[in-house]
Amino acid sequence: MTRVKVNPELLVWARERARLETADLEHRFPKINAWEAEEVQPTFKQLEDFARAVHVPFGYLFLPAPPDEPLPIPDFRTVDGRGVRRPSPELLDMVYACQERQGWYKEFSATTRQPEAEFVGSAQLADRPVAVAASMAETLGFDLDARATCRTWEEALRLFVAQADSIGVLVMVSGVVLSNNNRKLDPEEFRGFALADRRAPLIFVNGSDSKSAQMFTLAHELAHLWLGSTAVSNASAAPNGGHRREEVWCNAVAAELLVPLAALRNDLVNDETVEHAVGRLTRRYKVSSLVMLRRLLDAGWLDRAAFDVAWAAERARLRALAERSGGGGDFYRTTLSRVSRRFARALVESTLEGQTLYRDAFRMLGVAKTETFNHIGQEVGVLA
Repeated sequence: MTRVKVNPELLVWARERARLETADLEHRFPKINAWEAEEVQPTFKQLEDFARAVHVPFGYLFLPAPPDEPLPIPDFRTVDGRGVRRPSPELLDMVYACQERQGWYKEFSATTRQPEAEFVGSAQLADRPVAVAASMAETLGFDLDARATCRTWEEALRLFVAQADSIGVLVMVSGVVLSNNNRKLDPEEFRGFALADRRAPLIFVNGSDSKSAQMFTLAHELAHLWLGSTAVSNASAAPNGGHRREEVWCNAVAAELLVPLAALRNDLVNDETVEHAVGRLTRRYKVSSLVMLRRLLDAGWLDRAAFDVAWAAERARLRALAERSGGGGDFYRTTLSRVSRRFARALVESTLEGQTLYRDAFRMLGVAKTETFNHIGQEVGVLA
């Protein structure tokens, strides 16, 4: 039995990178504590299995010291006003996967002479959020009445995603890494990111969040595209949420896009309770209760003291709901949401024309079977 000499510091780094304790891995690796204490060395096969379990490239375990793994894009996330230091392997892998998809689509767009997205980079931080939100609404064809008629938040989100898709944005929504349901994405770590490019503007939305929260994330990341800004963020509806000027600006634009203050003021009732007002208005505007509380503060309907009490109570309620939430849904619709309908259509077309290898198409779509690939082709209207 061949044992491998490995720096125990790398084993600890790989485990902590995956946010795991030794107790989480002892059932698969009974001697993990001994490995980390350098009392015994793992076998080659055990080391391979360990690398898969902690989602780290196998070769990393043979480095002389733990590598530095900064996010490959600007990191605008904050927790209590401080930057978030170490990204999880799930976040890193999603950014890398989306960068690969964007690179592919950028080349496809240039080859097929698709029009560029002129709105990318059309705004500046000095611009008024109200004016930018109005421009975004016009470009997207954002209709408040159409959204109000949606029966559910999920239906409203699909409409919003379709509107972004129609202007050339690749919107990818997933709560897991690629198609691995065992690698869930944590909305407490990040809510989304934007990869700005005029040929292939891309937005990723963490699908583990609630549908109403995803609405705000999509609006926030669209604001990033209007700035021409690439970044990962944990968008928040909180007033002055985040200390970076760009994040505060994008939050303000997103809030105005989803709940225009002029429209909201026409819907306000003075003698209504906060609970009833929030419930009624969230159903109309299809946004989260936190977004609506923030807009009621912006409109002057709530004072700061009442807002702070309502905000704290609502956050506690939503955390409790999140712990009880479940999954499910149509497999093919979920797959298309994860990669975007626009991207899937282009990739299937290119593969059928022999321009892209099936192997590469399967990897970027996150599928393993030709039957699944063909069904996706039917869903996007490429195959009969």
